[in-house]
Amino acid sequence: MQLILKGVCLVGCSVLLNGLAYADQTVTIGFGGPLTGQVAHVGKDAENGVRLAIDDANAAGIKIKGQLVHFALLSEDDAADPKTAVAVAQKFVDQKVNGVVGHITSGATIPASKVYASAGIPQVSPSATNPELTRQGFATAYRVIGDDSEVGRVIAQYMASKGYKRVAVVDDRTSYGQGLADVVVKELKAAGVDVVDREFVTDKAIDFRGILTSIKSKDAQAIFYGGVDAQAGPLRKQMTGLAMRVPLVGSAIETEKFVQLAGPAAADGTVSAESGQPLEKMANGKAFADKFKKYGAVVLYAPYAYDATWALINSMKLADSTAPADYLPAMKKVAFDGVTGKIAFDAKGDLRAAAVTLYEVRNGRFEPTSTVTGSTSAVARASGSM
Repeated sequence: MQLILKGVCLVGCSVLLNGLAYADQTVTIGFGGPLTGQVAHVGKDAENGVRLAIDDANAAGIKIKGQLVHFALLSEDDAADPKTAVAVAQKFVDQKVNGVVGHITSGATIPASKVYASAGIPQVSPSATNPELTRQGFATAYRVIGDDSEVGRVIAQYMASKGYKRVAVVDDRTSYGQGLADVVVKELKAAGVDVVDREFVTDKAIDFRGILTSIKSKDAQAIFYGGVDAQAGPLRKQMTGLAMRVPLVGSAIETEKFVQLAGPAAADGTVSAESGQPLEKMANGKAFADKFKKYGAVVLYAPYAYDATWALINSMKLADSTAPADYLPAMKKVAFDGVTGKIAFDAKGDLRAAAVTLYEVRNGRFEPTSTVTGSTSAVARASGSM
């Protein structure tokens, strides 16, 4: 009996000690994004991208300092709201997460970035495109997507190339929407296109008939909207209701939700520009889509969130440490082939190379039409030819 008790004690103590050792090697990655509200579909898509990356990392049996690491996800809903995002960031800091993927909207990401910078916690956004994010001088702020300066230039060049001479611009007054609209206005003027009307709404707007009536009276040949699909869809639908047959151009609205809200017939001809390449043209896009099927179809930023997560993990591996202070310097040295392309950062925390793809609704669904690569104006056809 005494031997049995000793054996039980040895087994029990061993399990307890192994459990403690395992707990010591748990690395928590925070995800902050909109999990409720009008763009929750985009936030949940990105969250699942992080979740898939963490599952793959755990399956790979990664070791840091010779010991197996278990990666865990801590998700928080920022509702795409700046104040909530700051509270989420502080919660992550208080809970001592090892790194953060997020946030999703620029309006949430930029104020949250100040909290992470103060705490020295690396943050990688999969989707925040306002240039300000990486121009604040924070060593902790990164993104795995191009910024609005390039997207806005491509949009303006596209509209000029279509022969539009009179364009109206509308934005939702968010950091993302207004920031991108400002770039588009600047680039349109540089291309010799007249901005005949500049209108503003909010990111909660549902009735656009007043501003559309104003735009219609000024004989605009096209409308650019800086905002998300939840507003762009109703805007497009109301354009049709007012017999406005001019095209709508936006950014990051190439979703099924836009088509549903606008109606397939009204949606046809709508153009959306997005940083990055189409999923099917990404080198590892098909493999990612197949693995992601357990969460459904990719909405927008899941592959970018996946790469953002691996940017953190690969930096930890490079530094052989999971402590933010230790692996933060390695973020500038990390270089790997992600789902979305080559992931390597410049001195600001931006990708060293990025692309912009134009999509158009044809027969009720968005299809890629062309991709602009690098910082040149050369356009590579979606088929891959120049």
